[in-house]
Amino acid sequence: MGSVPEERNRPLVRLPQGQILGIRKEEALPRPVDAFLGVPYAQPPTGDRRFRAPAKLPSAPDSIVDASAYGPAAPGKPLFVNAPKLEYSEDCLTANIFRPSSNGASTSQKLPVTVYVHGGAFNRGSSSMHNSASMLAHSANDFIIVSFNYRLGALGFLPSAVSLKEGAVNLGLHDQLHLLQWVQDNIEAFGGDPSKVTLLGLSAGAHSIGHLLMSYKEGVAPLFHRVIIESGAPTSRAVRPYNSAIHEEQFQDFLREVKAPEGLAEDEIFPFLRKVPYDVITAAQTAVFDKYNPSLRWAFQPVIDGDVIMRPPLETWKLGKWHKVPIITGFTTNEGSLYVNKQMNTSAEFRAFFAKLLPLLSQEELDTLCHLYPDPEVSPEYKEERTTVGSQYKRVEAAYAHYAYVAPSRQTALYAAPSVPVYLYHWALVSTVENRAQHGDNMAYETCDPAVTARSPSQKELALSFNRYLTNFIVSGDPNSPAAGPADQPRWEALKVEAPRAMAFGLGNEEKIGGQTGPAATFADDTWGRKECEFWWSKVELSQQ
Repeated sequence: MGSVPEERNRPLVRLPQGQILGIRKEEALPRPVDAFLGVPYAQPPTGDRRFRAPAKLPSAPDSIVDASAYGPAAPGKPLFVNAPKLEYSEDCLTANIFRPSSNGASTSQKLPVTVYVHGGAFNRGSSSMHNSASMLAHSANDFIIVSFNYRLGALGFLPSAVSLKEGAVNLGLHDQLHLLQWVQDNIEAFGGDPSKVTLLGLSAGAHSIGHLLMSYKEGVAPLFHRVIIESGAPTSRAVRPYNSAIHEEQFQDFLREVKAPEGLAEDEIFPFLRKVPYDVITAAQTAVFDKYNPSLRWAFQPVIDGDVIMRPPLETWKLGKWHKVPIITGFTTNEGSLYVNKQMNTSAEFRAFFAKLLPLLSQEELDTLCHLYPDPEVSPEYKEERTTVGSQYKRVEAAYAHYAYVAPSRQTALYAAPSVPVYLYHWALVSTVENRAQHGDNMAYETCDPAVTARSPSQKELALSFNRYLTNFIVSGDPNSPAAGPADQPRWEALKVEAPRAMAFGLGNEEKIGGQTGPAATFADDTWGRKECEFWWSKVELSQQ
């Protein structure tokens, strides 16, 4: 975010519940933005409320909330090495609201709203990751952004048969639904329109939105009206039943890590866990998460509970039991570069990686996989020219990218396109030599973060272009309107299943590694990696077991 003056102009706004919030002015931006930070949206999930569903705040007509700073992040792992230091606390259920500054003027026009769901593998991350104020300030459109924290790790996702009986399954998703209801109840007090809510999220945030999209109950309207699903999909990860063998194993590992007494009766387990010291809980969830790799075996993930997640996502797609709302979705070229062994050197290692990732693949299917991604020793397609990585890195990175992100994102698009407008994108800008167009790169561009806009005219143009398409969609459901762009800005057409096309952002741009620049956006046939994705589409059910 931009810097904030020492003396803040903090007029007061009264919410329906009676809370009073100060406004923090974010002024070192292209236009001023009002920021309400760290606003509670549920009771603190602490003490006896630990491992319980989120609860509404009590009415407090005379209460005052200091909304000048982000609330603590949910306890979890650091997002990356040398990540900015965050304050962590179980008392984490807070939201941040950003709106165009009215400078004291009142308006009767209610603004569209977007709710940002942060990523982090359901075990890390926070609302402050997303530079929401900058995204709003750089847009030609007026709207409101809400970001928020939800429970992570064991505190948010601790599946088991005992957990289901306790009502403690998918608590992080319940937090998200509770926040969306809070938006419906309160956003008008900030000038927002509760009938025009767009969900926006990347990675685990995108997986979350996929699950919310499929959290369909007959006759129950969704709490949102459009979705932007970035580098994620409900079919991207294993979504198993709450009592699957691996989740029961992880639950027992967690109990051992917190030193639960052996032979503890089922009805005594959660009363015990509610009394375990905070630092013991957080150390235990980190230890268990680190034990289970690769990603298909990650601990503390959303599970089929018969409530928020009714059934395996692929089955839900086929049944058509999902909320029919307009969708933007897409992927980066090198989604796998952060998640595979950069020093992989042998074809045997390549095969073993996928045999471990997907144990249900037959030997014949592994043979097909090795043929789809030919060994660079015998084929030039994945020949590695970088000297800092292993000879198999390019090959394994491409295969994992397609499996975990590209194929699922396209699958969302293909299943949804016959029913609703779907706009598919491909983020192709190369950011580093080794990671190329890596997972998550597009977030700094959609927000027009100064780290990218100040780099060069080309990078700024790309950021403004991506921001424009997304914010047009937020306010109208169409990425091409209403805010006008450059005369040569390509029109982003809705996906046609029989002839799929996607908007490619940064295609051919290698400026950040000393190469050439390229156009900000190119609308082109979506053919790259299609045959590989068809293979992975046929294996989705293997990931669900």
